[in-house]
Amino acid sequence: MHQEVGLIATVAVSFVFAAVLGYGADRLRLPPLVGYLMAGILMGPFTPGFVADTALAGQLAEMGVILLMFGVGLHFSASDLLAVRGLAVPGAIGRIILATLLGIGLCKLWGWSLGAGLVFGLSLSVASTVVLLKALEERNLVNAPSGRVAVGWLIVEDLVMVLALVMLPALAELLGGHAVDTTNHGLGELPLALTIGLTLLKVAAFTAMAIFLGPRIVPWLLTMIARTGSRELFTLTVLAIALGIAFGSAAIFGVSFALGAFFAGVVMSESQLSHRAAADSLPLQNAFSVLFFVSVGMLFDPSILVREPLAVIGALALVIFGKAIITFAIVMLLRYPISMGLTLAGGLAQIGEFSFILAGLGVSLGLLPHEGQDLILAAAILSITLNPIVIFASEGLKKYIHSKWPPLFESYGRKRQKTLGKELEKIRALGEERERQHQLKMQQLIETFPLFSQVGEDAQEELLLLFKAKSAPPGERVIRRGDRGDSMYFISSGAVEVRLASGAIRLEPGAFFGEMALLSGGRRTADVIAVDFCQFEVLERRDFNMFMSHHPNLRAIVSEMAQKRTEMNVLRQQWEKSMDLS
Repeated sequence: MHQEVGLIATVAVSFVFAAVLGYGADRLRLPPLVGYLMAGILMGPFTPGFVADTALAGQLAEMGVILLMFGVGLHFSASDLLAVRGLAVPGAIGRIILATLLGIGLCKLWGWSLGAGLVFGLSLSVASTVVLLKALEERNLVNAPSGRVAVGWLIVEDLVMVLALVMLPALAELLGGHAVDTTNHGLGELPLALTIGLTLLKVAAFTAMAIFLGPRIVPWLLTMIARTGSRELFTLTVLAIALGIAFGSAAIFGVSFALGAFFAGVVMSESQLSHRAAADSLPLQNAFSVLFFVSVGMLFDPSILVREPLAVIGALALVIFGKAIITFAIVMLLRYPISMGLTLAGGLAQIGEFSFILAGLGVSLGLLPHEGQDLILAAAILSITLNPIVIFASEGLKKYIHSKWPPLFESYGRKRQKTLGKELEKIRALGEERERQHQLKMQQLIETFPLFSQVGEDAQEELLLLFKAKSAPPGERVIRRGDRGDSMYFISSGAVEVRLASGAIRLEPGAFFGEMALLSGGRRTADVIAVDFCQFEVLERRDFNMFMSHHPNLRAIVSEMAQKRTEMNVLRQQWEKSMDLS
């Protein structure tokens, strides 16, 4: 095959294999993620048949990581995390510590180094966001207290793993590995303590810039782009911000792509357009996420299942049984309900995205042997495949305990559950109120100006961004005859008079004026005077032309209404003239 089509071949075959095997996994009631990993295994160098370019696949996987972390940041909710902090924070951190210690102990039995055990344990300690969310959605638990706690738990795990990705390169030499690319940032010959200090300082500087500058610049930029009305330009800007911040954070501050992409998402989540940014970037995020899982599968050597069956069983047992027991024990110790403990234990008994990222970093730093990466991949594939069975078992155990000891099941953790439920209800109410206000604003727009019912919801949101509010007291001249037409006015409240030579025409809320000069390119033909205290939504010439060019049906309606208004004015003038002659 020609070298110049290597990228096309890798992407094309990856998508075809992933689509076929992902569908097959879904038919078997398994997460499609299993199919994507299997596609990578079939395309990898360890199986016969087509072998993809692993170097290209690795770069595509890096794009997948960036977009994956961008999505995590975009859906990051500080309020949700604060509500479930009593369980999610100590639970996630406690489980990471205990599971990592179990991983280190397992590696000691195999004769591996402390660094290998640390990477191995950390990789097995975190769960897959994709797998958990799918499981919660299937059981309609995403908005239930246990679902909100699970998502908050994962957010804390993700934050800890982001910190691990930052710290591992700085600690690599101390743990028996080697530093990667540190000399590029001027840290290569410095003492370890100073290296760690400078690394944390750079992360702190980047975080401060992201927190204080990002919310001021990014939402403003998104609003400016959204006002252009170009859907592809908006999507391009969202991706440019995600990839630009990720690359800039690595090039300037020396932090990981993952951290940069995460903060890009967090910053963008502050914008009112974050839901649109998420929707527009989701297809590309999904596509590159699939390539990420396919590329991970390429790294997996299936022979590890035959060569080291006991090691695979040990890693899998740690993920399913070890993590489930730790999770349930933490929930019980913190005095939360038994049902919540079993739900979390079953849903979080798997590993996924961050496990692959950490394993790859550990291998590149010389901390984790390739055999360890194979074990992590085997544990991931098997734990994801078995996760529906684990969840089914936890549901069965829940029913058994409820039937065997109903008072204990219903009373244990009830107080904590009520407190948590109240906090989550407040957050849900605030979210619903924000959504209600947004929908109310959209509804008021349509009710006041039925004209805009001719366009879709995205266009209506675009109008809300394009409109500029203006007010006028009684008697103020809003438009002067003979001036150049620079705006179109929509009356929200109050009334105006359009004063023609033949008399005055009264316009009330829901009406608009000033469109004829914009459509014809001529001068204003009449004075417009406010007769009450008026509120207007103003569409400037550039915004008017841009919006109407994207919605020709609306322009036709406005033009027709303007034409009728002109004809009525002419007829009125002719009638008054005939009356004067008579």
